[in-house]
Order: sequence, then C-alpha cells, then structure tokens
Amino acid sequence: MPRLAPALRRDAIITATVEVMLRKGMAATTVRDVAERMGSSSGLIHHYFASMDDLLAAAFERAAQQDLTGTREALARSAGAVEQLGTFFATYARAEQDWAFQLWLDAWAEAGRRPAVRRTSQRLNVAWQQLLVQIVRCGVREGAMTCGDPEGAAWRILSLLDGLALQTVAHPGTVDRFAVVSWSVALAERELGLQAGTLVR
Repeated sequence: MPRLAPALRRDAIITATVEVMLRKGMAATTVRDVAERMGSSSGLIHHYFASMDDLLAAAFERAAQQDLTGTREALARSAGAVEQLGTFFATYARAEQDWAFQLWLDAWAEAGRRPAVRRTSQRLNVAWQQLLVQIVRCGVREGAMTCGDPEGAAWRILSLLDGLALQTVAHPGTVDRFAVVSWSVALAERELGLQAGTLVR
C-alpha cells in the first residue's frame, strides 16, 4: 500500500469504513473488514482510531454530513422562509436517500452501546433540528408563519419526518414515499399557521 500523509491515511480509512458500512451495516462492520477493503493491516486502523466506536462515529459523520451540507446549500438558494421550508422537505426525503436513512437507522440502533456514535448522531440530529428552527423563526419575522415555540415545532416536524422515512427503509411497503412527505408537510402547515397546500411542490 502506498505511503500517505497521516491526514490522508485517516481520510482513506474513514472512506473505506463508509463503504463497508453501506454494504454490511454499522453493527456488522469490523476492523478486519475495513483493513481488507483498504488492502492494509488491522494494526494500521488501530493506529489512527482508538476504538471501533470512534471509527464508526467518524464514518457516520462523513456520510451524514453530506446530506446536511447539501440541504444547507439548497436553503441558501431559496428566497424566503416558506420557500426554504419547501426546499427542506424536498431535499430531506429524496427517493435516492435510502442508504442515508439506513445509516441513521443503524446509528440510532448502535447509539445505546457506542458512546461516540451516540454523541455524533445526537449532534447531527440537533443540527437538522436547528435548520428547521432557523426557518421557522425567519418565517415568523417575515409574518409568513405563526409559531410560539419554534424549538418544539421543529422537533415535532422532524420527528414525524424521520419516523416515516425510517419506516420506508425498515418496513418497505408500510408507508409510501408520498405519505412520508405529504403527512409531514401537513403537520408543518398546521404547526406554523400556513394554509393547507402551501408547501406542496
């Protein structure tokens, strides 16, 4: 295996771990799997990561951060809070994101046993919730929305959206994709004093 600078080597380990996690699932991913994917030794992995928990947390953050960054960039191109909220839903529950929701499902399942995974998933989950909070507060300032509790409203909207999206991954056929978005949008419209159908795109 070619020699790489430490930062590049660590990055390569994380990339390989994400690839293994997507194929085998977080719980089944081992140091040996990652080493085999890289064509290296397990000792190299242990040199850069003190525990499998730390490695899985770093890999999960890499994968999950991509979606968060993509949504933030899309929101920056949206004009006004109502359009931003529509953009949030459109980018959050895309059909090609099953792999991302599967990783979240894995991370939540492992969070009780892996402190680093728990801290990472909680921090990223709060980051998503805070995106919604910012949109709601902006909507209230603009006079487009009414909400006395942006923090609570954001958690309720996000929790329904997450729960329904994860249903489509864990139990295919139980809830269809149209329902994931339409039910979550309907809740958001009621929570924020928007006329029904405002967020339909």
